[in-house]
Amino acid sequence: MAILPNKLGITSQTELNRIEEKVSKQKAKHLFDSGDMNFIEIGTFKGLSEVHRYLFEDIYELAGMMRDVNIAKKDFLFAPIMYLKDSLDYIDKMPQHSFDEIIEKYVEMNVAHPFRDGNGRSARIWLDFMLKSEIRSVIDWNVVDKKDYLPAMERSPVQDIEIKQILKTALTPKTNDRDRFMNGIDASFYYEGYFAYKIKEL
Repeated sequence: MAILPNKLGITSQTELNRIEEKVSKQKAKHLFDSGDMNFIEIGTFKGLSEVHRYLFEDIYELAGMMRDVNIAKKDFLFAPIMYLKDSLDYIDKMPQHSFDEIIEKYVEMNVAHPFRDGNGRSARIWLDFMLKSEIRSVIDWNVVDKKDYLPAMERSPVQDIEIKQILKTALTPKTNDRDRFMNGIDASFYYEGYFAYKIKEL
């Protein structure tokens, strides 16, 4: 896999991963502490794009921009580029009034995978914003085991009962708890293999 073009001129994937984790965790921390999270549009691709840009704009020119290439993970092809815009328009119109509707929307956004990289980390924040706005709860990502979450997400386009159950048991009313948010960012990044830094130490 080719190294993504980046603003820092980094040509080593290992170094890029390290810097990306450090900088994007710092930005996630600022997103909460600055109150900027309160101005993100809820439940739309525009809102997700705002989150993605916020996390990664210091590293990638493409931050927040819809991908223009097809991407796949293992044997699963995410939304083909020729249908991606239509998929995102459809997701924008999906209801988000209940827990089940919000998770169904989250699953569809995962299938769309609109960015070249950073989809999961951005979408989990986007998911929490929807849950907070609509049902006054968020996910405590610290109690969501990576070994359960990732396979359930892989199966979710066919059957979403499993991921709904995993996330429902992790709901918490601590929507504005700073420690919950910061620890959740660490957990979210860990799912993607990023664990060199603790966000509280940055």
